[in-house]
Amino acid sequence: MTVIRGARERARAEITAAIKDEARAQLAAEGAARLSLRAVARELGMASSALYRYFPSRDDLLTALIVDAYDAVGAAAEAALATAGTTAAPVDRWTTVCRAVRTWALAHPHEYALIYGSPVPGYTAPQTTVQPAARVALCLIAITRDAHAAGTLRTPSGPRPPASALTDAAALAGRLRIELPADVIAALIAAWAELFGLVGFELFGQFHQVVEAREEFFTHAVTRLALQIGLGE
Repeated sequence: MTVIRGARERARAEITAAIKDEARAQLAAEGAARLSLRAVARELGMASSALYRYFPSRDDLLTALIVDAYDAVGAAAEAALATAGTTAAPVDRWTTVCRAVRTWALAHPHEYALIYGSPVPGYTAPQTTVQPAARVALCLIAITRDAHAAGTLRTPSGPRPPASALTDAAALAGRLRIELPADVIAALIAAWAELFGLVGFELFGQFHQVVEAREEFFTHAVTRLALQIGLGE
């Protein structure tokens, strides 16, 4: 019985992977808004009713693709952080993680667009996407927290955030149990948003005839973000 169950589980995993692969091909060709379970089933030679046993709705399939994409870029960031090690300078650790995010995005533009592009009409992401979505941010937080613990974190540069932003930052720190000052959390939120803004501008063509040395510009820009947070001089 165990052997039969194992074979069934392997078969289900293989079919699930094939469904998601075909769905990603549709994302590349048609965009997320036009993702169709019937079209996926047709391309795989499956009956629609059979596919529904794996993904009951389009939104269930979209959620699976979104979680996979968040997990993939998160894994890339975590691997980069591990490679950088804990003894490297905080700025170097930061830029290593940011470059890994960019590299993943350039290699997977349609998956990146799914999670950081325009919202899919009619789709509301469930709670199950939240933890995977946080993986990159948690890497950036870890770098900053390590610098703070080592006593090397400086006060964020620039004007102090308004009281309302500090309140939001302190609330977030409390929920996530992040032992960092509220002004640092606010600076991290801004840097996190700017990181994905930089990647998105490059990926979606906004730098055309504006920035040609894009890798060098990206490294410079994310280094400035690190310095603004207080990770270096």
